Amino acid sequence: MSDKSQRTEKLQKILARSGHGSRREIEGYLQEGRISIDGTKAKLGDRIDVTTTAKIRLDGRILNIREAQKDVCRVLAYYKPEGELCTRSDPQGRPTVFQRLPRLNSARWIAVGRLDVNTSGLLLFTTDGELANRLMHPSREVEREYAVRVFGEIDDAKIRQLTRGVQLEDGPASFRSVSYRGGEGINQWYNVSLTEGRNREVRRMWEAVGVQVSRLIRVRYGDIDLPKGLPRGGWVELGLAQINYLRQLVELNDETVTKVAVEKDQRRIKANQIRRAVKRHTKISTRTSTSPAKRASSRRQSAGNKK
Repeated sequence: MSDKSQRTEKLQKILARSGHGSRREIEGYLQEGRISIDGTKAKLGDRIDVTTTAKIRLDGRILNIREAQKDVCRVLAYYKPEGELCTRSDPQGRPTVFQRLPRLNSARWIAVGRLDVNTSGLLLFTTDGELANRLMHPSREVEREYAVRVFGEIDDAKIRQLTRGVQLEDGPASFRSVSYRGGEGINQWYNVSLTEGRNREVRRMWEAVGVQVSRLIRVRYGDIDLPKGLPRGGWVELGLAQINYLRQLVELNDETVTKVAVEKDQRRIKANQIRRAVKRHTKISTRTSTSPAKRASSRRQSAGNKK
């Protein structure tokens, strides 16, 4: 290997490490022609020297890049409510998962996978693009577990079919496990686990055996459970042991430092963080759920009452 190739890295890896998205997201930007290097459109496979003075732009905006010095890897566990979108912004002004997260100065939060708008539960965020990319990659087979409320007649034959495999439009799929958790009549709760994250996969698998999903909550990602007592819309930062568990899971080196407070202060800070996140999002939800026409009508009504 030449000295030059030893000094260079793939563009998507550098940008992911610098907090501009996961490698998968950045590969998408490259394929869409949205990234340029000194005015020339970049492509998949491009390598650059991280010490270069070249200007890298995304949609015309200059991106800062960081060398491979050790940055602190941070991970949040977030309780996504139903109704939030897993996107950074929405043209229609609907609430997104990123609106509740703590602000960062020199990095940004990257979502580890997605949950559809009608699904709630555990969603992980990290500042490490490489960690996010590996946790999402199908080859890693990281197990996800969901609590699912279904509506319909279920028998042993359907459960066997779901664990052995059903055919979906984008290929076969199966649950690693299906366990009954209770319910009344034809509304019943099950916990299911699988190692993929295809779009609406859990819902589509149940639909393939003639059963409708009426509620879906992700309760586990790998061995990271949805924290008990965490309210919908709340988040908590994971400690060093949990972060290193995730890193070991995808063959990354352990972290040695953390930004999480020491144990005696952690509980107080955690409670304050949750309250602030929920309060902030309640304001956002109220603002976005009220149309301009309704707000104007409310102001007119208020003015009339004062006369």
